[in-house]
Amino acid sequence: MSDIKSVAIGVGIFLFVHIITWFQLNGQFFSEWFKNNNFILALFGIPISLLYIYGTKYCYEGFGGLVWPGRFIRFACGTVVFAVLASLVLNEGLTAKTGVSLIMATLLVGIQIFWK
Repeated sequence: MSDIKSVAIGVGIFLFVHIITWFQLNGQFFSEWFKNNNFILALFGIPISLLYIYGTKYCYEGFGGLVWPGRFIRFACGTVVFAVLASLVLNEGLTAKTGVSLIMATLLVGIQIFWK
């Protein structure tokens, strides 16, 4: 049985940290600042890691001590954030393959949250 509040907090943290991570890793492709400040960006790895740890903790608690549901949710959040930001920021667009991947990521999260 899942505690929806803890799961929601975990998902929120994962979405936020995946956005930060996306810019940390892909900012070099559209910003000179990101391209020229690798060390500063690497320092962001510490708070980013802490956010991943807290997101994992909340999902673990929310799913009654199970780690796999949180892992799938973390993966799905990363897939969705990556697809949206690659499309919006880098103008890569959504291909049919990416669309199917997003649908599968959504199904994966739904299964973990709603399948009892």
